[in-house]
Amino acid sequence: MWIDILPSHVLPKERLGYPTQKPLALLERIIAASSNEGDVVLDPFCGCGTTIHAAQQLGREWIGIDITHLAVSLIKRRLFGAFGAKAGTDYKVIGEPTDLAGARQLAQENRHQFEHWALDLVDARASAHGKGADKGIDGVLLFQVGSTGSPYLRVLISVKSGHVGSNVVSELRGVVEREKAALGVLLTLEEPTGPMTREAASAGFYESQWGKHARLQILTVQELLAGAKIDMPPIRPGGTTFRQARRAEVFAGEALPLPGLAPPPPVRGGKRRRRG
Repeated sequence: MWIDILPSHVLPKERLGYPTQKPLALLERIIAASSNEGDVVLDPFCGCGTTIHAAQQLGREWIGIDITHLAVSLIKRRLFGAFGAKAGTDYKVIGEPTDLAGARQLAQENRHQFEHWALDLVDARASAHGKGADKGIDGVLLFQVGSTGSPYLRVLISVKSGHVGSNVVSELRGVVEREKAALGVLLTLEEPTGPMTREAASAGFYESQWGKHARLQILTVQELLAGAKIDMPPIRPGGTTFRQARRAEVFAGEALPLPGLAPPPPVRGGKRRRRG
């Protein structure tokens, strides 16, 4: 019986907001006991990526599979937060759309997954509410313009994969004004019409120390795939749009090792924390 590992829901430093998240120490122990450095670890239902995190930390190769783009997005941020690892440079993501045709296919197959994928393109998190409660707001970004302790301001994001008209922009404008958000952004698979562009322009600007930012912005998937970004004040490192994974400093053995099991070697360049 392993009774020395605490559930992740009581470990605030590990919490990423994923309902089935497991403690990192548990997966470190399992992987250390059943594989060697350089072996390949497979998690076919990887969720928020605890197995992948542990495998990376212990010097294993890894393959993670999940059906949702929400999980893939969270894992990418977890790997970057903990190890500075970037998709396309340090590992490959297979199955995400890489062009407009792929985006259209995803939208046809599953509009909900298209929504999560599109939000990931602008580093936004999904709204906590359903469509009925949030009046069509699918995602949010948070930023600060004052000192570190100043209030967070919101960017409200709506994602559309079908036909769109100026009424969609008008609705977004109404929500932004009602919710007292700083900016509103429409992400659309289809090109905006002239009336949509004019309606967005009529909303004016949000002014910050970084200049003027259109209060309502329309970005197409094609533009996002080409590298376009939301025009907004910068998000500070460690901001709260997403819960951040701890920078990897503690390697296997944070929980007590099994009797007779030698602790695994630390990853190159890592530091082992001293137990008190």
